[in-house]
Amino acid sequence: MYFFMKKFILILLGLFFVLTSKVYAENIKFVQVTDSHLDTNSEYSQRVLKSAVEDINKQPSVSFVVFTGDNINNPTEDNLREFVKIVSKLNVPYYVALGNHDVYKSKDMSKIRYYEILRETNLLYKQRTPNYEFKKNGFVFLIVDGAKEVIPGSVGYYRKDTLDWLDKKLTKNQGKPAIIFQHFPIEYPNASENRLKTHKTYRDDEYKDVLANHENVLAIISGHFHVNYEIMKNGIYHISSPSLLAIPQSYKIIDVVTTKEFSPIIYTQLREFDVPESSTDKQD
Repeated sequence: MYFFMKKFILILLGLFFVLTSKVYAENIKFVQVTDSHLDTNSEYSQRVLKSAVEDINKQPSVSFVVFTGDNINNPTEDNLREFVKIVSKLNVPYYVALGNHDVYKSKDMSKIRYYEILRETNLLYKQRTPNYEFKKNGFVFLIVDGAKEVIPGSVGYYRKDTLDWLDKKLTKNQGKPAIIFQHFPIEYPNASENRLKTHKTYRDDEYKDVLANHENVLAIISGHFHVNYEIMKNGIYHISSPSLLAIPQSYKIIDVVTTKEFSPIIYTQLREFDVPESSTDKQD
């Protein structure tokens, strides 16, 4: 009798585990800021970034902010330290992806050094490598690196080791909805032939081959082209945003709404914000 009772209890526990092990994602709201091109020689770029941070802090229920590359205009320590000084005033955690303006190894700004400075300047920043993940509300968020540090250029390239990493992360998290952040898009806005030639991602078909093996990618969020562009391709929502310095100045608020019956739904809002005049402007 004891044996059968024990077996019955084990079956019930197993059934309970099956019924409760599926984790449903919860609604989440976050902000994308891209191509801020912060430069210590440009008072305007500093003023715009400060204004963006102040405006983001006024938005309700934001979980985090992601800066999707070209965070600084030239790869210098002064620029990066000033960038971190400003964005560290955000009321929520922030994450950083790399763009083609961010790193240049021969100028002593390698990818490793870039993330060292991020951690040195903000003790709360923990990431050490340009490819990393974080999880919130049942979602997995992946920062994917396509920047070149030896011979930088406007053409991004997602190397094989990066794509292998991405493939493993998507496989490991196949039961969770995934959202990818990166600088270089793999779907492109309507642009001139010359613009596409100089900005199109190298071997983007290899990236798409990885995505074809997975069904849990909801969206890929990028920058680089400095335009507002959104399109659905093969079940993935490709979102690209204007440069923070573009006029009107803006960043993107992204709401992901979930239900148990349907796949998560993504809503985006291009949020324009005011930038105060400089003292020079006022004198004029």
